[in-house]
Amino acid sequence: MKILHFSDLHVVPAGQRLFGLDPVLQLRKLIEHACAHHGDADLCVVTGDLTHQGEALAYAALKEELAALPMPTQLLVGNHDHRERFLHYFPEQGTDPHGFIQSYRDTADYRLVFMDTLSPGSPEGEYCAWRLQWLEQVLQSSMLPVLLFSHHPVMDMQFPSMDWIKLREHAAVMQLITSTQKVAYMFAGHVHRPAAGVWQGVPFATVAGTSHQHHFHSTQTGAAETSLEPAGYGVIHALTHTISVHFQLAQSYPRFIYEGPPLRLRD
Repeated sequence: MKILHFSDLHVVPAGQRLFGLDPVLQLRKLIEHACAHHGDADLCVVTGDLTHQGEALAYAALKEELAALPMPTQLLVGNHDHRERFLHYFPEQGTDPHGFIQSYRDTADYRLVFMDTLSPGSPEGEYCAWRLQWLEQVLQSSMLPVLLFSHHPVMDMQFPSMDWIKLREHAAVMQLITSTQKVAYMFAGHVHRPAAGVWQGVPFATVAGTSHQHHFHSTQTGAAETSLEPAGYGVIHALTHTISVHFQLAQSYPRFIYEGPPLRLRD
């Protein structure tokens, strides 16, 4: 299975700009790149911060742009989103029994689980008892290894200017992950950077935003600095015994095949 991983779109109503960029145009270019290079993907998962301020017109613009993707899309909400307005434009995404925008789907090799970590009015993530109970049932009932998608990373990223607004109930979620031993890989957004690592034996990856990024600094605390580095996305190959994640810049560069003399190692 091939999955495209987008995150942190921060779409604004058509015609508006954010940090000097047009997030709608940025997303359009990224979708064009993904369709040209990875149009054979089976699914596109977008891990939250779909809009910048949760406006209805922003969700309308997002819906129009996502229609260009040839594969199904699975949308998660992030701290910049608004549940009710999102569901008005994307009712097919569905909710759990308590109205949270989380669900799962089974494939031949994996169960894909999509979490709702939105805490209205807060940049931090929240995972209340109702959501945790839902996740426990979904993990325990799975006969397949799980790919877990969320907006907020569950673990620290060694990125102080983003770790302070991580998932508040991270300890409870991580305890559930370790006790069930069903999660094969975790994917998240929120940090606006491509990064990967392993937490207690469970690998994880985050991706760049589709518009602006956050400057990485391993010691700086407080709010993260916005960066206008290139946008990007992830390409996940989830095969029966192998999962690989490629970080793709959403722009083209010159390419060539080396045809010079054979390269020789020096003695």
